Amino acid sequence: QVQFVESGGGLVQPGGSLRLSCTASGMNLSIYRMGWYRQAPGKQRELVASITRSADTNYADSVKGRFTVSRDSAKNTLYLQMDSLQPDDTAVYYCNFAPSLKNYWGQGTQVTVSS
Repeated sequence: QVQFVESGGGLVQPGGSLRLSCTASGMNLSIYRMGWYRQAPGKQRELVASITRSADTNYADSVKGRFTVSRDSAKNTLYLQMDSLQPDDTAVYYCNFAPSLKNYWGQGTQVTVSS
């Protein structure tokens, strides 16, 4: 059974950094295009970063230059390094395939950027 478990969220001040992790089970995430998504209160879930099988990455304009997506194949884990965090980055962050598949959303991890 495929499952994604996100972790690493928390409360951080504007300008701070966090690294999110997504550990996959039941599949090898290195052979799929994977994405990090976020959903802020009252907004639709959006794709913020993705990484392909060949490690090509793509970012939403709102996070380009601040977020970095990577993976550790040995740990079957996807990461999202988030720097220069801003209050608008406050959201629940999820990982999933890219494009996403509705049956594979995890519980997400809350990121709150506030002073």
